[in-house]
Amino acid sequence: MKKIIFALAFMLFGTVLSVQAQDYNTGIGVRGGTFSGLTIKHYLTESTALEGVLTTRWGGWMISGTWEKHAPAFDVQNLKWFYGVGGQVGFWNDQAYWGDVNHGNYTVLGVHGALGLEYTFKEIPFSLGADWKPALNISGYNGFWGDNVGLSLRYNF
Repeated sequence: MKKIIFALAFMLFGTVLSVQAQDYNTGIGVRGGTFSGLTIKHYLTESTALEGVLTTRWGGWMISGTWEKHAPAFDVQNLKWFYGVGGQVGFWNDQAYWGDVNHGNYTVLGVHGALGLEYTFKEIPFSLGADWKPALNISGYNGFWGDNVGLSLRYNF
């Protein structure tokens, strides 16, 4: 029983240390770009995070989730680059237009990648990120979307 308690205490202590070592646990904010909306990022470990984004474009909206791997960038303190993969689902009504064609009501399902940079300010609880999230839609309006670039500003806690 003592070994089990010791092992649990060791794992809890290690978790607390890893949470304190990262810049922030959770950030919530806004994303501007070709797909604009709200963003939330939560770190699972010092170098991995999950990001959720709710965006709007072309008269519809989309929700996406991304697993991200973070690493120091360019030997600049508080600057990290990241890459990741995720999925998305979007909904458009009959007023949505792609170019000059009305596609009616439809739902889009797809997968996407992520590549970006994020700077965490030490003096204030904010981070600023820039990313590119190319997507491959496999259902609904099928095809490649390569224009999803954005700038995110998050309040961190």
